[in-house]
Amino acid sequence: MNVADFNKVPGHWILAKMGKKVLRPGGKEMTLKLIKNLNISQNDQIAEFAPGLGFTAKLALAQNPETYTGIDADPDVIRRLNQKLAKNGTVTFHEGNAAETKLPAESKDKVFGEAMLTMHADHRKSDIIREAHRILKKGGLYAIHEMGLHPDKLDENIKAAIQKDLALAIKVNARPLTVQEWKSLLEQEGFTIKTTITNSMHLLKPLRIIDDEGFFRTLKIMKNILFNLHARKRILQMRKVFSKYENQLNAVMIVAEKI
Repeated sequence: MNVADFNKVPGHWILAKMGKKVLRPGGKEMTLKLIKNLNISQNDQIAEFAPGLGFTAKLALAQNPETYTGIDADPDVIRRLNQKLAKNGTVTFHEGNAAETKLPAESKDKVFGEAMLTMHADHRKSDIIREAHRILKKGGLYAIHEMGLHPDKLDENIKAAIQKDLALAIKVNARPLTVQEWKSLLEQEGFTIKTTITNSMHLLKPLRIIDDEGFFRTLKIMKNILFNLHARKRILQMRKVFSKYENQLNAVMIVAEKI
């Protein structure tokens, strides 16, 4: 992974460059709950939007689905994941847009994506959710794991300040929503909510990093950060924003059914 300019690259790629594998707002704990609640079986044809480093893809593939398709807009991601995880035509990764996957309608039993809807404007969120609905079979499940805001009636001025500070810190136009707003987006596109779970947004807290990465990998990550001034500056900036809004930021996992 080539990070040419640490001042401009999105924050999650800096963390990945430092060795972090779990880049989800609710941590590994929330991702494991997502996989559990999807209840993937050997008969399922599944798809993942924006698999990134492939952490969740590996967890999903451990359930031995009939087929797995990963869709990501980054050609480097697709090349790397095809080299690492592709298998006999049953596990494939394709470069594409999550809002227009070109997958056949009603072809998937389960679809999921993590930490990617947050990075889009609300109308683009709806486009992606609508695409998940299109490619799912009736009764199929769609799971998301995203950054959230609370309480549900959070002051709009505070919400705008959070979005502005996040965008400056992580260099992505992050637009987290309240739990109720996430639910409403899904329901507006024809889903019914089955499961909702929240967790603290402690992506850069030491205890969360150890839980996500393990003790020895955490030491390696910390060493990498210590010896990279530019990465350290950006990560401290992100951590400052996360700490500033700790009482308003959370992580949300929702499993919804196509009705």
